[in-house]
Amino acid sequence: MGRILLKNGSIVNEGSIQESDVLIVDDIIVKIASDITDANAEVIDVSGMHILPGIIDDQVHFREPGLTYKGNIATESRAAIAGGITTFMEQPNTTPQTTTIEKLEEKFSMAAASSFANYSFLFGGTNDNLEELKRLDKNACSGIKLFLGSSTGNMLVDDEQVIENIFKNTEMVISAHCEDETTIRENLAKYQAEFGEAIPIQYHPIIRSEEACYLSSSRAIALAKKTGARLHVFHLSTGKETDLFRNDIPLEQKKITAEVCIHHLWFSDADYADKGTLIKWNPAVKTSKDREMLWEALLDDRIDVIATDHAPHLLEEKDNVYTKAPSGGPLVQHALPAMLQKVEQGKITLEKIVQKMCHNPAILFQIEERGFIREGYFADLVVVDLNDPWTVSKENIAYKCKWSPFEGITFSSKIAHTIINGHLAYSNGRFSEVRAAKRLTFNRP
Repeated sequence: MGRILLKNGSIVNEGSIQESDVLIVDDIIVKIASDITDANAEVIDVSGMHILPGIIDDQVHFREPGLTYKGNIATESRAAIAGGITTFMEQPNTTPQTTTIEKLEEKFSMAAASSFANYSFLFGGTNDNLEELKRLDKNACSGIKLFLGSSTGNMLVDDEQVIENIFKNTEMVISAHCEDETTIRENLAKYQAEFGEAIPIQYHPIIRSEEACYLSSSRAIALAKKTGARLHVFHLSTGKETDLFRNDIPLEQKKITAEVCIHHLWFSDADYADKGTLIKWNPAVKTSKDREMLWEALLDDRIDVIATDHAPHLLEEKDNVYTKAPSGGPLVQHALPAMLQKVEQGKITLEKIVQKMCHNPAILFQIEERGFIREGYFADLVVVDLNDPWTVSKENIAYKCKWSPFEGITFSSKIAHTIINGHLAYSNGRFSEVRAAKRLTFNRP
């Protein structure tokens, strides 16, 4: 791939910001120092800009195979690199579902042929695939995904003994969607009796309620403590849940961790009036108080990771009555710009963003040689300009579904360059057609 020299940037890495150059040879960072010279390198002057490790998104739904009219690995990974995301972990609720080793390897083959960003996949646990799960090598993929509440693809695991057996029989991280199905069904029946299928969207966070989330997440955590399993709770949406997690030990020592998604940090139930089903997610966007408590837990390290839960649907699908409008929305292109907007507002620091979106996913999933700007590590980097405003519009959206809940929002910061394994994959709004992505490897002794 050759040599690239990033000159005059400010590196954001491991809790500090330092002016430095970065020399990349082939796919590796070989030197980090001030005033590097290399006559054979392509020099990219990034004066006034910040160099971050490539973002690692541990939760995306790229819809391939089977749902590719919404998006596919090629289109959505391309949108991801436009947003500074160099690595993704895709979820198993595709068609067919990723619940056998054979289907998992088929997905890896698809990504090898089409992905623009580094990739891995989560293996789906079900009520009846425990024996297949036992056969899975602990370094084969990102980990196990359990839907303890139903969502797109309906992979609900609701047999308590099966759940306990899964917790007992894997060393891998178990990532869980936690919502109590009984509570949701009872709430839904109540509002269907009142409104029929056209339930007003503002009832979504009441149907998929705080109680539903807390019951499920607290039950999963109790089981993890009982069995010693390694549990990662996806997309926290309530303030109440944040008290279930610890911040008094380093991430490397935690066996129970948590994640928050961009939409739960940005929107609140006040936004349903304007955005409607465009911000219908599972778990639901809840109150402004919940949002503030999620921010507090993120900043004090009870919440370990920021992710997207990128889940595209067509606009005509979203433009439906409540019970027929699917939950989920596209986010990978706009996640980092949204968080950088919060930097400008004084809500979070660049160093903390890098911790939660780069370092911690790498530590948590034990990814080899990514997530940090270090000599000898893979050259996954994103260069951001904090003073280059732009407005999200249909003309600059890269998702296959061609819409965003952020349309009309002006961000102050722009992704200038994205480098993946030493290749300049995205630069000043232009994509390279070269695919330099690699399958993630893991170091799990």
